[in-house]
Amino acid sequence: MRDWAGKRYWIVGASEGLGAALCHRLSRAGVTLVLSARSEGPLHELAEALPGRTEVVPVDVTDAEGLEAAADRIGEVDGVVHMAGVYWPFGAQDWDAEKANLMADVNFGGAMRLAGVVVPRFVARNRGHFVMTGSLTGFRGLPRSAPYTASKAGVMALAESLYADLRTTGVEIQLVNPGFVRTRLTDKNDFAMPLRMEPEDAASRIYQHMTSERFSLSFPRRMGYVFRFGQFLPDALYYRIFA
Repeated sequence: MRDWAGKRYWIVGASEGLGAALCHRLSRAGVTLVLSARSEGPLHELAEALPGRTEVVPVDVTDAEGLEAAADRIGEVDGVVHMAGVYWPFGAQDWDAEKANLMADVNFGGAMRLAGVVVPRFVARNRGHFVMTGSLTGFRGLPRSAPYTASKAGVMALAESLYADLRTTGVEIQLVNPGFVRTRLTDKNDFAMPLRMEPEDAASRIYQHMTSERFSLSFPRRMGYVFRFGQFLPDALYYRIFA
């Protein structure tokens, strides 16, 4: 179990949805939070609603220099949680190049830039906790989801590789892969979303995972089993079922 008392965490992608719900959960546990996202207004609203100590540092994960400046301004933290992301539901038949490139740049590129800021600092002092957010969609290709699925698969592979490098050091890497969570992003979907969770439920599961020593968590559990099992199916059977 992790002792949260007196800890300081930087939450990137904190302003709404799952990020905001996790901030509430961590704040109630006594964690001092540094809140980051692109829009400053919602961050101040969140800060006022949280019970614990907070700081607001707006940042855009597509801006590498801005991330470095934010990290310098924030100073030493015990952990960083990467939750920034964008999403639009489309695939090959209705490809939108601008939105596809933005998903790649924010979801995967943002995770890579944040890792480039966070990991060297943690490695230099041999201490730190870096939590990255993938998705159940990232385990294998899915219909009407090519850009988003690809971006999340990249995040998951990045987290797995960082864990492989750092698992015997003082730097902790964790990965969370949520299924459908009721947010402004999933409200765009016009298809059935099995076992869709409320943000507070998903945040509670992530918080519990963060208190553990396990590397990855895929949830809801039943859906996680389905998507992970899909990795082992032969192509012909997989695409017959999932596509």
